[in-house]
Amino acid sequence: MANRLSKLVALVVSLALPSLLASASLPDGRLNANMLRSPGIPLVPLEEPAAPVISRNGTVLPPYDTVYYFDQLIDHNNPKLGTFKQRYWHTWEFYESGGPIVLMTPGEGNADGYSGYLTNKTINGLIAQQQNASTIVIEHRFYGFSNPYPDLTVNSLRVHNLEQAVNDLVYFAQNVVLPMPGGNQVTPDKAPWILIGGSYSGALTSWTMVNKPGIFWAGYSSSGVVEAILDFWEYFEPIRLNMPANCSADVQAVIAEVDKTFTGKNNTAIQAIKDAFGLGNMTHLDDIAGALRNNLWDWQSLQPTTGPNGQFYRFCDALEVKNGISAPASGWGLNHALAAWSSYFKNIYFSQRESLSSATMIGLIVPRQCQLMFPEAFPTPPTPAIQRTNSVYKGWNVKLDRIFFANGQRDPWKDATVSATRHTVQSTAQQPIFIGDGFHCSDLKTASGQADPTIMAVQVAALGYFKTWLAEWKPNPKPHTPITVNISPAISGNVAVYGSAPKPVNAIFKGVGTN
Repeated sequence: MANRLSKLVALVVSLALPSLLASASLPDGRLNANMLRSPGIPLVPLEEPAAPVISRNGTVLPPYDTVYYFDQLIDHNNPKLGTFKQRYWHTWEFYESGGPIVLMTPGEGNADGYSGYLTNKTINGLIAQQQNASTIVIEHRFYGFSNPYPDLTVNSLRVHNLEQAVNDLVYFAQNVVLPMPGGNQVTPDKAPWILIGGSYSGALTSWTMVNKPGIFWAGYSSSGVVEAILDFWEYFEPIRLNMPANCSADVQAVIAEVDKTFTGKNNTAIQAIKDAFGLGNMTHLDDIAGALRNNLWDWQSLQPTTGPNGQFYRFCDALEVKNGISAPASGWGLNHALAAWSSYFKNIYFSQRESLSSATMIGLIVPRQCQLMFPEAFPTPPTPAIQRTNSVYKGWNVKLDRIFFANGQRDPWKDATVSATRHTVQSTAQQPIFIGDGFHCSDLKTASGQADPTIMAVQVAALGYFKTWLAEWKPNPKPHTPITVNISPAISGNVAVYGSAPKPVNAIFKGVGTN
């Protein structure tokens, strides 16, 4: 019973068969419904992002959504290859001379729409407001319009790795001239830099401070998935434990039935389940089982500010509310749950997603996905080098000075963070670990703290630590010496052009963040 949700993952793996990519994409940009949505950090909407910003002293500053460009190295191991244009957003609304610089990347997504992280609607802005800091949001390489090359070929993607991502942040900090008064005098030897991230970029904060010590004076990692894990069945545990009890019971009952049926030999029963979910034309059972995870994946988009009309709650209501009456904690039982889930999935949830019933899909959980997408690089399904990643970047064994880890009890990614259930990481004064009752990256948003006192306690604690740590900073007597870079005209293009309008080369991943 306890691992019933995790068995849906195991079923997808055990039934894995060769298949083809879907030719169409879903409305949210994924190639197919068997692809986990990018976790992302929550969006922080601004009422008027294009309006001028007024600083503390009354100076009119550029709008939050003003885009700046930095000449980033294509390959930090070979600077002669030249640079590409990396986008960033910046404000000095709270900045005073001598104050710190707060840097964040949203991570694996188009950074448009994340200018809210320049403001005090986020922990970034709260730290900036308290410490008289300037704030920056920088787009990760190969996302949005920050592309080293105008394509996603195997050769281009050889510079899409953790090492390059870490070095991007370091090179930016050491070489940027910020568009503000004194912006050429704020490199890490002259001003304290704070690195902030959430989810993957929260892990990147830890990995950067491990790999390149001495650049960032302090860090804040929200829901940072620091430990690389291949078979991450624990993803579903916080969902199972924290979702409404009746919905949890019925979902587990349906998964048990799908497990039993799909691993059996009763073809009539198998076809009946496929037809019920509107997937009757699909061939591979791992694709069908994998697609059902979509309703559970919606959990990671929840926040303390999400109302009762949130997508996950609508799913549970479809299962648990019958004739206006809610099911008891034990649920309605298998028969009703299977009928209700399949009807909701077929007629409401994916009613406009024709690719589900007409195309074959692949689960990214299977390493052969890499082979099928990039056969030139992977003649056979690769084995992810998670041990090397955890060895180089320390994973759960991280021991750093001045990094604040913030996590959420209801975060499905919790067990890849330093708050994992199966691994104890000691909280210390130099590496404090705080956990509230939040979801994924909830503590990044000021509104989450206003909605949940446990999250506010995490945010207040963080502000206290940063006040102490920044009071200890002193300028480095040995400043960094910038390198000279020659830009190669042959690779100066940074976006692909389709027709007359430029688009990100990875435009298939269209949405940004979660609300």
